[in-house]
Amino acid sequence: MQPPFRFMHAADLHLDSPFRGLSKVPSAVRERLKNSTLNAFDNLVETVLREELDFLVLSGDLYDAADRSLRAQLRMQKAMGRLAEAGVQAFVVHGNHDPSGGRSARLDWPASVHVFGTEEVGCRPAYTRQGELAAHVYGISYMESAVKDNLALRYRVSEGAPFHLAVLHGNIDGLEGHDNYAPCKLAELAASGFDYWAFGHIHDRRVLHEYPHVVYPGNIQGRSIRETGPKGAYRVDVSEQGRIALSFRELSEVRWLVREVRIGEEDGEQALQDRLLEAAEDARREAEGRPLVLRLRLTGSGALLERLLRDGEAEEWEGELRSWLGAPDERDDWVWVERIAVEASGGSRAEVASPEDGFLGELLRLSAASASDPAASRALLREAAEPLRHHPKLRQWLDGRGDAQRSELIARAGELAAALLRDSGE
Repeated sequence: MQPPFRFMHAADLHLDSPFRGLSKVPSAVRERLKNSTLNAFDNLVETVLREELDFLVLSGDLYDAADRSLRAQLRMQKAMGRLAEAGVQAFVVHGNHDPSGGRSARLDWPASVHVFGTEEVGCRPAYTRQGELAAHVYGISYMESAVKDNLALRYRVSEGAPFHLAVLHGNIDGLEGHDNYAPCKLAELAASGFDYWAFGHIHDRRVLHEYPHVVYPGNIQGRSIRETGPKGAYRVDVSEQGRIALSFRELSEVRWLVREVRIGEEDGEQALQDRLLEAAEDARREAEGRPLVLRLRLTGSGALLERLLRDGEAEEWEGELRSWLGAPDERDDWVWVERIAVEASGGSRAEVASPEDGFLGELLRLSAASASDPAASRALLREAAEPLRHHPKLRQWLDGRGDAQRSELIARAGELAAALLRDSGE
């Protein structure tokens, strides 16, 4: 038997993360987004205190850059002080965004905060609020941003505690779309003898294994349209028998969402207006009182969709929809339409295109095939955008596109080209 205890597992705070591209948004939206990571962290601390948890685990990327913002460090110091006053320990590792070798302010931290070093895996005792030994907590921080070693192999259980909790920032089994830092294998973690692996680095929550638990809580605040839905941390309850219960706590200050709006062959502007408003209000309700940054994806087929794609009318609809939804400074549960994205229907057209369609059919088939094949999309986009690669910033932007973004670019380009060809043919 062991003393029951409960802790919070959070990661990827990215405190004071800069939100770029906000120059044209209303000040109420801009200020809320700029402060959202810090406010989400305050929500985390409030939850730990309100629910009287025993300790807090932070699995890397507390800060957004190696040279940490002073505002973020001061907010962290204040939060750790509040936890210390309540008798709550905190265990911290640094990750690729905030390696220990980065520049940091000389600040005093409470004795209840333990930041794991970079030379070897450390082990520290964690106690309940009543002073009973709950677990040994293990961790190692990054010295520099790009760690390629399998750090998990260095973790060893140190006897003398009823529960063993490993904290690490890294990529398990080469999860796609994420830098392969501190790469390790799930099979290794499962056989390691630890009871819980508290991971960070992946920005969506995943429970990869149970007993032992291998868990990514995701980040606490979405920072772009690629980080949608509820964001937060896991509360972990451990019973006297060692049973583990996870419960998610949403902490985000602003939620990001993407919603699809389908347009039919015969639909006109009134149908589009009705569906845009319906989608936006449904998203507002789903956000449960939080401010919302919303992207609407227009899909389907027909003359209206082609006109929106070709003539840039989507921007006009964005402006009108924003005015219909109300100014963000007039209500707390505001919805800001970040973009109305008109998506190609080239894939469905390619399926029905016949050999007699000639160049147009071949264009649509090539677009659909390339958009669905990551290797083909990379090759096609590189070839098509070769003249742009002489510009350093454009080259960096092109190289930073993920598989889904490349597919969207190619599909939209194919549909736009097809629409122009149809017009010229008519």
